[in-house]
Amino acid sequence: MHHLRQAKERGEPLTMLTAYDALTARIFDEAGIDMLLVGDSLGDNMLAHPTTIPVTVDEMIPAVRAVSRVARRAMVVADLPFGSYEASPQQCLATAVRMLKEGGAHAVKFEGGAHLAEHVRLLTRSGIPVFGHLGFTPQSENLLGGKRVQGRGQEAASHLVADAHALADAGAVAVVLEMVPAPVAERVTEVLRVPTIGIGAGAGCDGQVLVWTDMAGMTSWSPRFAQRFGEIGEALYGATRTYARAVRERTFPAPEHTYEK
Repeated sequence: MHHLRQAKERGEPLTMLTAYDALTARIFDEAGIDMLLVGDSLGDNMLAHPTTIPVTVDEMIPAVRAVSRVARRAMVVADLPFGSYEASPQQCLATAVRMLKEGGAHAVKFEGGAHLAEHVRLLTRSGIPVFGHLGFTPQSENLLGGKRVQGRGQEAASHLVADAHALADAGAVAVVLEMVPAPVAERVTEVLRVPTIGIGAGAGCDGQVLVWTDMAGMTSWSPRFAQRFGEIGEALYGATRTYARAVRERTFPAPEHTYEK
């Protein structure tokens, strides 16, 4: 955790990507990504759910375990899925303990502001690092009316800043800011002693996170805030077509790929 604080103090941007399996997690870890988020975005990116809401703890833990087993330098942060922490600090602790004991995560993340400060406080006292998550909170999108920018207007911005303060004061080691106007995210970043990690929150945060499938161009559509740094989906499609053609034309397997004895 002291590396997070040192990075903020030195003004060194932090990098985070989502990861849901060992194959991609190993690549991201070796590429030097600072933090791997095993997000409940597993639901709408890997499990074909329309939102993150259906994801369960039992679905999350195998993904957390796979990422943790191959990460050699990156911090592994596990999301607590909808319905697994809101009822009480004790429920939150029980779920977080599973993420660390069964999944091997280093920290957990959950959505919500000041009303969850006691949850953060209990986990911190129990030795579990917590990442907060403010702004657009996907688990609450039904209440928010869909994927909408949060923190617009003076009152909403002040409320968001107060929530960030409450989480940090309770012991959160970082706060994710999602779909927040850049000036508001900059204000939060300036007043917090812990790092902010932005996603659709401008360049003024202490770090950035993206869903890896958006970052790598694995989907036909990406959110407005997500820059595509590659076109892996197109390359995979091309490789698959080439493989299928080789099989149908009987050019694969070639002699060098065949055991004679």
